[in-house]
Amino acid sequence: MTSTPPALHLENERLQRELGQARAELEDFTYSVSHDLRASLRHVNAYVQIIREDLGDQTPAAIASHLDTVSQAARQMGRQIDGLLELSRLTQMELQLSTVDAGPLVRDVCTALAPALSGRAVDWQVAPDFPALRCDATLLRQVLTHLLSNAVKFTGTRAEAEIKVTWQATDNGWCALTVTDNGVGFNPQYREKLFHAFQRLHGAREFEGLGMGLALTRKIVERHGGAVWANGVPDAGCSISFTLPLANP
Repeated sequence: MTSTPPALHLENERLQRELGQARAELEDFTYSVSHDLRASLRHVNAYVQIIREDLGDQTPAAIASHLDTVSQAARQMGRQIDGLLELSRLTQMELQLSTVDAGPLVRDVCTALAPALSGRAVDWQVAPDFPALRCDATLLRQVLTHLLSNAVKFTGTRAEAEIKVTWQATDNGWCALTVTDNGVGFNPQYREKLFHAFQRLHGAREFEGLGMGLALTRKIVERHGGAVWANGVPDAGCSISFTLPLANP
């Protein structure tokens, strides 16, 4: 039995210390976001309410509008804090790997989105067979929910939405799953921005949302060792693909 070379042993110890330090810093960040920033938001909301009560029915229309803007900004910041905390949790959580049949999971997510499609014509084109994957089932459901919700949202202006879910095995024991839609698309020049927190390629007045779904998707996929990418054309739809390991390569 060979022993670990001293230089390699010291390097491993250094890396472990750096990893421990990074985790501690992330925990400090999470605590600050969860407690300190929320406390400041509570103060903002409390004083907005105090001003409303002090002015009462005599509040000038312009002042009331300003207070509404402050309240809306505070709510938006609260949602952003929630997004950052979720991203932080994904970085720290332990993956619960298992063999996952992706087909029923895709169909379950499509069914769960049905209430958001009231009165809309949507042509779902879901591959009839999916391979078994080696991944965290809960997190895969989260990825599919983010991607399919986006597809539903960004096809909202279409008379008939077309949403496809397909897959393709790669030559290295992995599987690429792709969600394609015929929605508003995007300028491919900015495709890398899609996967960063709070980055949006469409205005908030056009489409609601924080711009966190694809950032969370990227974090989940990368935690599995996979990759995620996007292709799109303005006003001609887009596709989002991600890779996960096959259970039986």
